[in-house]
Amino acid sequence: MSTITLILEPEADRKLHLPGPEELRHGKVEVVATLRPAPGPASALKAGCLKGFWTASDFNDPLEDFKDYVG
Repeated sequence: MSTITLILEPEADRKLHLPGPEELRHGKVEVVATLRPAPGPASALKAGCLKGFWTASDFNDPLEDFKDYVG
């Protein structure tokens, strides 16, 4: 049995991928986990972090490509 402590960050697919020791990658593994926010600065967006960000005035307008599918 191995005990490991990790701080994971979501991958591009927004999932947490658990790395494991090579000797445990060939069969079933039982994982017991306690999930809690990691200490330190959060990597999530915070209020005010998109200062200067804007969207075009037609952002919510229907897309021409889908005009045949929209009633």
